[in-house]
Amino acid sequence: MSEIRKRRVQGLRSSRWRWHLDEMFVKINGRQHYLWRAVDHEGEVLESFVTITRDKTAALKFLRKAMKRHGRPEEVVTDRLRTYGAALKEMGRGDDREMGRWVNNQAENSHLPFRRRERAMQRFRRMRSLQKFASVHAAVSNHFNQDRSLSGRNLLKLNRNAALVEWRGLYAK
Repeated sequence: MSEIRKRRVQGLRSSRWRWHLDEMFVKINGRQHYLWRAVDHEGEVLESFVTITRDKTAALKFLRKAMKRHGRPEEVVTDRLRTYGAALKEMGRGDDREMGRWVNNQAENSHLPFRRRERAMQRFRRMRSLQKFASVHAAVSNHFNQDRSLSGRNLLKLNRNAALVEWRGLYAK
């Protein structure tokens, strides 16, 4: 997975890299938690982060973690939550933020497979298990579910076969 991700990120950094940020509500034992997610312009989940609060410090921690791991995007797309603006302004990135009513649909649609799997698992019981599941679910779904409109059939088959070979190698260990 890591080799495919490295190649993909290198290609994205050369193009106009755009992040879509969103948070979703997740209940753990009846208490509301927040799952922050960063999705790139092609729909790949870059980072998932679970917090108890939905304030500026949580957004700042999430953004720093995502940018440390994946580098800085050229443009950030968010919903109208003001904590993103405050966190980005503190990081010196408030001017390249785009927001609007349907602009952030890329991130909103990335929640759907997660919600489907969450219902099948009958919710979460601990914050640590939610964090672990969110990161693993994102990695596996990014690895196998590539957007067909971005590449031809031959390239899609080659990437899928490479993903299967790498997955079988990891699974066999």
